[in-house]
Amino acid sequence: MAVVILYGSEAGTAEQVAEHLVDVLSEFGDGDVALYDMTDYDPGDLDPEDFHVVVCSTYGDGELPTGAEPFHEALEDDEPDLTGVRFALFGMGDSVYDTFNRGGEIMAAKLVSLGAEQVGEHARHDASGSVKPTAQAEEWARKIGAEFLS
Repeated sequence: MAVVILYGSEAGTAEQVAEHLVDVLSEFGDGDVALYDMTDYDPGDLDPEDFHVVVCSTYGDGELPTGAEPFHEALEDDEPDLTGVRFALFGMGDSVYDTFNRGGEIMAAKLVSLGAEQVGEHARHDASGSVKPTAQAEEWARKIGAEFLS
């Protein structure tokens, strides 16, 4: 089973986290891991044979980052049947805002509403915390890999 990592970023941190996860998740399963910016990924390519990891930041007043908007809009417009698609989500935000990690929540809700199944812990990185996003993502991804890819 291939792992498809999709990221939606505004300032580039979600992209850095996603790039780091390629190395971490390549240690599990058959090691086949692909990385895509959500702006370049067609929701019609979401394949139940793959395992999906979504890394999504939050922007502004709890909106999706610019990098996730085209993907989300395509999901809304096309409404693909995502039955059988499994995904894990690593959300990013800042707890100083009332809309902490809302971008990841919006993306997860849209995928689930179309039939996809969210698995594992919905991770929520806090930019105001002391843990670096790549460190938290690595720990989270190792749990995801052991549970769903081994």
